Amino acid sequence: MKINILTFVYIGLLVPALPAAKHPAMQANIYPPAKIEWKAGPPSLPPGAQIAVLEGDPTKEGMFVMRIRVPNGYHIPAHTHPKPERVTIIQGTFKLAMGENPTVADAQILPVGTFGVWPAGMVHAVWIEGETIVQFHGMGPWVINYVNPADDPRNKSGGEK
Repeated sequence: MKINILTFVYIGLLVPALPAAKHPAMQANIYPPAKIEWKAGPPSLPPGAQIAVLEGDPTKEGMFVMRIRVPNGYHIPAHTHPKPERVTIIQGTFKLAMGENPTVADAQILPVGTFGVWPAGMVHAVWIEGETIVQFHGMGPWVINYVNPADDPRNKSGGEK
């Protein structure tokens, strides 16, 4: 019994003397509005959109956070997403209509600060007044499927597939 106690005492004295394991450096990622890098929006959105990916990669499996900035008069025709969509209105006037045949007359205005989530497969359309920034977050890949294929910018001449 004496040997076991001495062994534990020796190990107890030795372990703190071992060099600490090196952990990868942790880093905070902070994005003040003036430092956000905007790029041309994806070909799945009508021309004029800009995107800033803040975390993850919305084209791949896994969690992502991105912002989309669009100009006054911007419109995204009726579409769906294969995964739930989560949005926060950061700036501007975001009008959202849901249902099988969404119209601007049926759209509700989501004021700045609004958070919304709607289920996968829900048909919706968007109209914008003033420059608007919306933050999207969720599990990728983020995909948009237009109800009317003719509305899909990727199907227009010169559009990417």
